[in-house]
Order: sequence, then structure tokens, then C-alpha cells
Amino acid sequence: MSIHEDSADDGVVSTRTVEMIVALLLLAVAGIVMWDSHRIGSAWAPDGPQAGYFPFYVGLVLFIASAANLVAAYRARELSDDSFVGRGQFKLVLQVLVPAAIFVFAIGYLGIYIAAALYIGFFMAWLGGYSASRIIPVAVLVPVVFFVLFEIWFLVPLPKGPVEAWFGY
Repeated sequence: MSIHEDSADDGVVSTRTVEMIVALLLLAVAGIVMWDSHRIGSAWAPDGPQAGYFPFYVGLVLFIASAANLVAAYRARELSDDSFVGRGQFKLVLQVLVPAAIFVFAIGYLGIYIAAALYIGFFMAWLGGYSASRIIPVAVLVPVVFFVLFEIWFLVPLPKGPVEAWFGY
């Protein structure tokens, strides 16, 4: 059975639930934007709009749209039977999401270049099934090329870890 043939009972969560969760998250983001915009000044001053004027109204529009989506999702009973994602599809998403989250976390400790080398090597081995003779050159050379490109040529500092510190960067 392909990933597109998952049955409705094989679903992890309903479409209605996901829509309501996303609407609630966007309501929270909009509330934070409006609160912080009001904190820094969201009125019209004698010399023009204050710093938070436009962000406040963007947040207000987002808040209203998210509230409308929340109400629509709540009322849409037919969406409660629809599966948002099947178990097979969810497993595929997690196969990419979990290593990506670990990669982002590792950047803070190892730097972006070492974390990228490990990330590339991991994916080449795990999902690609490549041999070490192909993994090692790619996993080493890609971060080295990006190091030279960003750090040396463009002078754009990216997060570095202990290995780069050993080389004086």
C-alpha cells in the first residue's frame, strides 16, 4: 500500500483538530504582536505613526482572520472524519523533522559546519543508503565549501563551534 492509500481510520489526527490548533497558535502570535506593538507605541503621534502602529494592525488582522478560522473549523463537523495525515505519512515527516530538529539544536554546541557535516552524512547513510566512500567526501566538502564561501569570501560569520575555534575562527 502506498502512502497515498492510507485509510481514514489509519489517521493520526483529524483535519478539524489541526485547523483548530493552527488557528489557536496564530491567535496567540497575533495577541503577542498586538501587545508588544501597543507596548512600544501603536498610536498616531504628531509626527506620524509610532513604531508599533503598523505591526499592531497587522496583528489585529491576523487575530480576526484566525478567530474566523477557529469558528469555521469548530463548526465544520464534516472535517472531524477527515484524516489530516495517515500514520505512514506521519512517520515519513518525522523521519525528516526529528533529525532536522537535532541538527538545529546541535548548531548551538558544534557550530553550523560540523553539525551540517553530521547531518549530511546521517541522511546519506540512513535514507540514501550510500557507502562511506561517498558519504565522507560529500559530508566534509560541502561544509568546507560553505565555510570558505561565507566566512572567508563574503565575511558573513555563522555560528561556529570548538573545531573552528581550534583553527582560530
